[in-house]
Amino acid sequence: MEPIKVQSEGGLNVTLTIRLLMHGKEVGSIIGKKGETVKKMREDSGARINISEGNCPERIVTITGPTDAIFKAFAMIAYKFEEDIINSMSNSPATSKPPVTLRLVVPASQCGSLIGKGGSKIKEMRESTGAQVQVAGDMLPNSTERAVTISGAPEAIIQCVKQICVVMLESPPKGATIPYRPKPASTPVIFSGGQVRADPLGASTANLSLLLQHQPLPAYTIQGQYAIPHPDLSKLHQLAMQQTPFTPLGQTTPAFPGLDASNQASTHELTIPNDLIGCIIGRQGTKINEIRQMSGAQIKIANAMEGSSERQITITGTPANISLAQYLINAR
Repeated sequence: MEPIKVQSEGGLNVTLTIRLLMHGKEVGSIIGKKGETVKKMREDSGARINISEGNCPERIVTITGPTDAIFKAFAMIAYKFEEDIINSMSNSPATSKPPVTLRLVVPASQCGSLIGKGGSKIKEMRESTGAQVQVAGDMLPNSTERAVTISGAPEAIIQCVKQICVVMLESPPKGATIPYRPKPASTPVIFSGGQVRADPLGASTANLSLLLQHQPLPAYTIQGQYAIPHPDLSKLHQLAMQQTPFTPLGQTTPAFPGLDASNQASTHELTIPNDLIGCIIGRQGTKINEIRQMSGAQIKIANAMEGSSERQITITGTPANISLAQYLINAR
């Protein structure tokens, strides 16, 4: 996401980027024959509409422009999806019309503001627009973004998107956002024994790119009642500024050129309160494995010491791996 340019106080003349997650079929409908539909949407709305490349079952559609252009583009997408639903119903026995559904991809750091204290904001959005709004509990794989699903009649969706845009402008993302990149349809590898194995590490870990907003990063993350210091975030910010946007495939961790030519492995220790360790390890170790895979660092969690309320975490790897692992642990 690019920095938001605020030109007029109080008015909505600001540039914003909204990302949508779509299935291949939905993308096909938006592109239209020979690209006619998307071309018309771009011309009529004045928004930039980009569609991610790749033979992925899911694609990212990015809409950028002044807010009024974004609302027009969303309206056109919502009405197009409704038209598709009506067309598909003409040859099916179903009588009740299913709602239009759009999935937004939002930096996790902004989801709290969308939900509001005790769910107050999301409840207000549902009540005032008539749309259903749901924020996913987990981040999308290998990213710090969450899916926000909106469904309802096109009019309700458009009103809801307006309110979401206002929230996103009022509380910009904090810190680094690792954008979600859909995985390519993995080609199964067939072994001599006849077992089929899908590609375990798809390209998404290789394409891990850190997107940073040009905003000062917070010194602390508040988790429950704990403020966890971020000593390394400013370092991470510098790393990301030098980082090449794409890592060549085959390398599983991002390369940070110019940082430490020798790239020797070093070790860093963190202490984490016992009651937070669960959310870092995740169910059956899923979260900690994800952090290991994304950062490329080795992470060991010491056993609980009697009488101690904290656990020791040891991270080993290059300085870049360690910074990324620390950031991902703090983000949890």
